[in-house]
Amino acid sequence: MSLYISSLNSGSNGNCYYIGNQNEAVLIDAGLSCRDTETRMTRLGLSMKIVKAVFISHEHTDHTRGAQVISRKYQIPVYTSAGTFNSRRISVDPDKVMHFTAYSPVNIGNLAVSAFPKRHDAFDPHSFTITGNGITVGVLTDLGSSCEHVITNFSKCHAAFLEANYDEEMLENGLYPYILKSRIRSDYGHLSNRQSLDLFKQHKPEFMSHLLLSHLSQDNNNPRLVLELFEKHCGSTRVSIASRHHESKVFHITGEMAPGLSGNPEIVNQRSIQMWLF
Repeated sequence: MSLYISSLNSGSNGNCYYIGNQNEAVLIDAGLSCRDTETRMTRLGLSMKIVKAVFISHEHTDHTRGAQVISRKYQIPVYTSAGTFNSRRISVDPDKVMHFTAYSPVNIGNLAVSAFPKRHDAFDPHSFTITGNGITVGVLTDLGSSCEHVITNFSKCHAAFLEANYDEEMLENGLYPYILKSRIRSDYGHLSNRQSLDLFKQHKPEFMSHLLLSHLSQDNNNPRLVLELFEKHCGSTRVSIASRHHESKVFHITGEMAPGLSGNPEIVNQRSIQMWLF
């Protein structure tokens, strides 16, 4: 009863998340080049040979950049919503494209990938849960708000990649033009650190063992701020940062909480925090 997960990269420069068992895996988004995806997986001891599909959340380039080459090279399908594909902003060979429908799971071997709608400034955006071996992992990024779909699915997860895009004060006092600040803060933009924490505090299931805070802004956030914000509330959940510069380690999600966990080692390990800084 377990799954293996890793963030290969998380941020506006590229998003790609690996979820799998010992026999098959999927990539959620393909915002890295094929070469970078392969390189990072090799460093982690992961193999593209067991990746059976790519699922695309929406058409923005930082989620789709490597999809066409990965699909062509490894002869695997790319799943998108019909709205995302019809936006004509995603380049994938048509014969490799498959469509998913919200809340209709797609079975990839022993993995079941279920998409659900979210609010974001894209044509038909979705997030995902991946279930296998009795474990559910969520990939919830690029969220304008914690809508009912996000809340319902987050509360099912043993582990999740959850957006914490910006610190409100840093965004307000930063150099972005007002129109861009308004877009980011809108219900179709991104979640702030505090919005992410509110979702975590109010809807985290007791069995959630791992949370990877994801899609941090390079200009409007700082990993230290996020970790300090979550530190008092993490309990037995291990909270870490999904970097925009390198892959995370591979986390083994077993459905069991770490015995005697105190003070969350992902947070108090200062050497690790230094590695997460931008």
